[in-house]
Amino acid sequence: MEQRAVNLQARILGLDYGDRTVGVAVSDPSWLIAVPVETVTRPDEISIKKTIARLSQIINTYSISTIVLGYPRNMDGTEGFRCAKTKEFKARLERNFKRVEVVLWDERLTTMLADRYLETLSKDKRDRVIDQAAACSILQSYLDCLRNGANQLTQEEEN
Repeated sequence: MEQRAVNLQARILGLDYGDRTVGVAVSDPSWLIAVPVETVTRPDEISIKKTIARLSQIINTYSISTIVLGYPRNMDGTEGFRCAKTKEFKARLERNFKRVEVVLWDERLTTMLADRYLETLSKDKRDRVIDQAAACSILQSYLDCLRNGANQLTQEEEN
């Protein structure tokens, strides 16, 4: 993992990318905890311009230096069809936000973990916030590794 200068005023954004939604979470200024922001929705998988526009607003509002994008490996560590779509989305983020580092981060079990945290909510409420909770899980995992000095390689970095 490449060492980069750290901007202590900047925050880190966590994203859980899906077919029609993107769960969004942001770190606190000290990079200790992940906080849910919102779920960005779109009518279909290919209507991405409004999603990028909304993410641009969020990036500017929170002074984001890094985006942590959940990487949906299969449980055995192999890459499924969602990995290719996630890499395409990562490339789109990099084209649109040139000053922001985009990191792929293993998201195995994050939705299941988020669902477990939200099990006391009604199905309707859970469905509205599950993507945000998954984004929080992804980002919190990244923040914990930063704090502990650990590295977690993505498949992309291993090749």
